Amino acid sequence: MSRFPAVPVEQLFHEARTFSRWTDRAVDDATLASIHEWLRWGPTSANCCPLRIVFVKGAAAKARLLPCMDAGNVEKTRTAPVTAILAMDMAFHEQLPRLYPHADARSWFAGDPRKIADTAFRNSSLQAGYFVMAARAHGLDCGPMSGFDAARVDAEFLAGTTWRSNFLCNLGHGDRGALHPRGPRLDFADACRIV
Repeated sequence: MSRFPAVPVEQLFHEARTFSRWTDRAVDDATLASIHEWLRWGPTSANCCPLRIVFVKGAAAKARLLPCMDAGNVEKTRTAPVTAILAMDMAFHEQLPRLYPHADARSWFAGDPRKIADTAFRNSSLQAGYFVMAARAHGLDCGPMSGFDAARVDAEFLAGTTWRSNFLCNLGHGDRGALHPRGPRLDFADACRIV
């Protein structure tokens, strides 16, 4: 496991932004592998680890992805060095004998498609949050997106698997000159309660 370097909080939270425009600086495969190495240690319920990722790189692969995108996401996806399809494995529970060996966790899900879907969605979303933080810690910028035809992405990139797309995230080195002013966020009093 890679040792996590000291990364300033500003890099992960305060200065980090959602990017739509990108420089042409490439992202190498070793960086993508390292991002996964870091994110995989984040907790999930019963260590279910349902996140699966397809990294879409290069003109040929992007040409397959672009028709799946809503109009407002086409150019930002075309120009991003990498687009990650952050997917969930709808058969994640088959890995539980290996990932959670001290209990028969597979039986908690087998034959219960609603529980499988809820757990896969919730925990792949959680892992996708770790993905964004790991990418930022590697010095990359992120552009997470809805705004795509999930059925079409699944048919084009996930056919023959038990994986289903959750959301997409562009990765690269963002063009800071193209950023809009940062949008406001809710204050603690607006978003939180202590009971």
